[in-house]
Amino acid sequence: MMESARRVAEKKDWIKGATGDWEIVLGLEVHAQVLARSKLFSGASAEFGGEPNDHVSLVDAAMPGMLPVINEFCVEQAVRTGLGLKAEIHKRSVFDRKNYFYPDLPQGYQISQYKQPVVGEGSVHVDVDGRSVEVGIERLHLEQDAGKSLHDQHPNMSFVDLNRSGCALMEIVSKPDMRSADEAKAYVTKLRQIMRYLGTCDGNMEQGSLRADINVSVRRPGGEFGTRCEIKNVNSIRFMGQAIEYEARRQIGILEDGGKIDQETRLFDARKGETRSMRSKEEAHDYRYFPDPDLLPLELDEAWIGRIAASLPELPDEKIARFMKDYGLTAYDAQVLTSERASADFFEQVAKGRDGKMAANWVINELFGRLNKEGKSVDTTPVSAAQLGEIVDLIGEGTISGKIAKDVFEIAWTEGGSPKAIVEARGLRQVTDTGAIEKAVMEIIAANPDKVEQVKAKPSMLGWFVGQVMKGTGGKANPQAVSDLLKAKLGI
Repeated sequence: MMESARRVAEKKDWIKGATGDWEIVLGLEVHAQVLARSKLFSGASAEFGGEPNDHVSLVDAAMPGMLPVINEFCVEQAVRTGLGLKAEIHKRSVFDRKNYFYPDLPQGYQISQYKQPVVGEGSVHVDVDGRSVEVGIERLHLEQDAGKSLHDQHPNMSFVDLNRSGCALMEIVSKPDMRSADEAKAYVTKLRQIMRYLGTCDGNMEQGSLRADINVSVRRPGGEFGTRCEIKNVNSIRFMGQAIEYEARRQIGILEDGGKIDQETRLFDARKGETRSMRSKEEAHDYRYFPDPDLLPLELDEAWIGRIAASLPELPDEKIARFMKDYGLTAYDAQVLTSERASADFFEQVAKGRDGKMAANWVINELFGRLNKEGKSVDTTPVSAAQLGEIVDLIGEGTISGKIAKDVFEIAWTEGGSPKAIVEARGLRQVTDTGAIEKAVMEIIAANPDKVEQVKAKPSMLGWFVGQVMKGTGGKANPQAVSDLLKAKLGI
């Protein structure tokens, strides 16, 4: 792994060992399944699931005489992803055969790309503990997935399911720019977010459509790179963090005891929270790469690439900057709202023509809070953007208070209906008549002479009086009007 010159790790990222500080060096190979209906070189369905060997063509099963035919849409999805990663798009790329034997690889080789990938260098910016970290992208190449070996269905037999065989994968190879588990987790989270915005990978890690091989090594801060070990096929961001922490400490322990690290491939056992040896690490020459004779080099037209670039959506970083500028949001609120494209779109519908900060507050605190509590998503929310926008309007025009608004939200969530109609039908309009409010204020003052003396000495107690008046009016009084009247009557 070659080191980027972008930064030197901060001391807080270093790990304390028995003999001093150590630095983790991380590079990731993220495998993202292309969101497409059919496979990379056949017309078989790429849909997840199905009965074993139900989505298999003769090409996927490597029947004699069957030739691969490139799926143009999969190439388009790879180029779209490359553009989203601000990476160089190669107009000429080559498919190679990567030779190795495994039962779930019926051809005896995997069609992949090696020296001439479709996408070259790019970069991703991630925020970690208030720091902006740039992670370099070395390459993105297309390749076909292997099948799946099943070992737990019979004590003396293994089975092979080829449904996944031939599905298009984008392998995104980072530079060794990450220095902590948190940076690696933030990087994968950002990649997933970008691809979901682009519609090029669904990012469903539990289904295996996004997984990572993690290259881990340790060194003295700023020293030469150490020998790396690769942790294969980790399909959970939480497990990635655990695997990195364990593996780094394992290597540090070996080195501090005077041993040396063997370059190898390891697996992460989530139940035990530890990595274990799988096999010695292969080098490129072990795979005997050579250009696939059944596939011509891939030649891309500049105009075709330009049309894809013109169709890209606004990506998360640009959307965050615009939300902060146009709606006056904090960086944190903008990041929360843009975490998913659907969430950002929902917010914009609520905020259109309204107070952006108030809209963000209601979307993040009330809506997202309730969705998380009930295990729902923006796509399945019982309260639409139009309904939430009505609630924001009712608060803004002084028709209801914030407290009443929460009651209206609850009714809209459980029973449906227009918030405006709910307010009218249930008599929830805020009391703005100063005469009625003044009457309620005077009653509370008269009933609490001891509190009156206390609030004059300690004005911060005014909130108690406001609360009592709001309680006495069933929460319908205008809070600002109540506060102003109390100050006048109490001489504060």
